[in-house]
Amino acid sequence: MYPIIRVIKELIAHRNAAPISVTGTHTSTHRCWPQDIDYYFEMNNGRILTLLDLNRTVLAKRTGLLKVLRANNWGLTMAGVSVRYRRRIRPFEKFETKGRALCWDERFIYLEQVMIKANGETANQALYRSAVTGPNGIVPPALVLQQLGQDITTSPTPPEWVQNWIDADATRPWPPKILSEP
Repeated sequence: MYPIIRVIKELIAHRNAAPISVTGTHTSTHRCWPQDIDYYFEMNNGRILTLLDLNRTVLAKRTGLLKVLRANNWGLTMAGVSVRYRRRIRPFEKFETKGRALCWDERFIYLEQVMIKANGETANQALYRSAVTGPNGIVPPALVLQQLGQDITTSPTPPEWVQNWIDADATRPWPPKILSEP
């Protein structure tokens, strides 16, 4: 079940947080609860993605994106993700989630998110490809930025590792070809 109570808590906790620029970083604090764990007694990888979603929701609020989405009847979708898991998050551990937009191209916005344990260790990192959608498909990020009233006219240069992911993903066949067993 989607953690609606956590969404409400995050929106209330950050209701008076200062607005941030489109490339600003939003930080949220969480705890690993028993409903977050799997049978290995650690945070389930699916729950990690859900908690990253919570961070992106407040990030979108603080940048003004949620208002723009509502005003234009647009939606927000994730079009791809690459996650690197490095440290377990155990029950009742406290951790921070940080999220920010890194760059964009003519169709997508690329977001970086990390979870950092209380001891300073980075537990995981995710690179998301996000898109704003409207009745006619993907809304160009340039139009979204214009609606946000942002002064940014060009994207920051993607870090090399992000560009490598973009380039590699462009070679991936779509639709996928499912191989049959021999």
